Parts: sequence; structure tokens; C-alpha cells
Amino acid sequence: MLPFNDSRIDALNHMNSSTTFELKPLSEKGIPAALERAMRYRLLNEPSEAESICQDGLHIDPENQQALVILLLAITDRFGRGYSVGVMEAKELLPRLRDSYQRTYYAGIICERRAKACLRQGTPGSGFDAFEFLQEAMASYEQAEAIRPSGNDDALLRWNACARIIMGNHLAARTEERVVLQLE
Repeated sequence: MLPFNDSRIDALNHMNSSTTFELKPLSEKGIPAALERAMRYRLLNEPSEAESICQDGLHIDPENQQALVILLLAITDRFGRGYSVGVMEAKELLPRLRDSYQRTYYAGIICERRAKACLRQGTPGSGFDAFEFLQEAMASYEQAEAIRPSGNDDALLRWNACARIIMGNHLAARTEERVVLQLE
């Protein structure tokens, strides 16, 4: 092996910063097994691995509903954990879900997970933010409850979980503070 010198390191750094790869496509038959693997990565707390798999599946089948749901959940798994992930990325997936119940339910999931991220951060005002996100989640869950499939109580379970988070953490709405400026 050749020793590294400064000029070789500079060449490698330049090459790495501009290197792009043509990603290898999955076979259509391989998508179900890949999505099972993505779910396992989520369970192992490896959301970025699950995201990558879902993106590979969606490259072949852009309307795959299971891949969209797993991708949305993997994105929200990263909320508040020091990753650079935006809420908009998750929200942009909602219109791609065909089922109105799922769109409404997962809108609630996004808000609920934002609230939990706020509570984990524990910064000043995060309790108020969490309360607002939980209220938004609960409203989505109520809408989902009204259109849920028979026997599907997921929206009710999530609504109850949000209510318990609010009560258990003594969360409340932000109050308006009035500042009176006195002239001298």
C-alpha cells in the first residue's frame, strides 16, 4: 500500500466531496422483504437506515403506501434527537397517502412526535409548545376517529396517550403576558 502524503489526501478529499454514485435499484419483487427490513431497523432505533430502504422502494414503486408510511414514521423517529430533519419532510408525504383516514391519523402522529421532541428538549417554553402540538394531534385523531375503519381504535388510543401526556406533565396553554411600559 502506498503511503499517504498531503497531495494524495487533498486529491481524495476533493474526490470525496464531488463523488456521486448511481444507486442500485431494487427488484420489484424484493420490495416487500426490504420494507420488512426497514421496520426492523425502526425497531432497532436506526431510522436513517429505514429511510434509506424506503427511498429505494419508492424509487421503484413511488406510490407504495407501506413504504410511505414507514418512511414517515422513520422521519418522525428522528425528531428532537440531534438529527437535521424537518417536519416539512414528513408533512410532504401526507398527500401521497391515498386513504383519508391514514392522512389524518399520520398528521396526528407528526404533531404528537413533535410534542414529545419538545418535552425531551426541555428548553424554556417547550412545555407550551408541546401542549400546542398535542392539541393539534388530538384534533387530527378526533377527525380520524370519525372516519376510521370499523374496529380500528388506533386514533382513540393515540388521543388518550396525548391526554395522558398533557395531564402527566401538567401542560397548559401559553398565557399572554402583558408588558406595561411606563414613560418617565
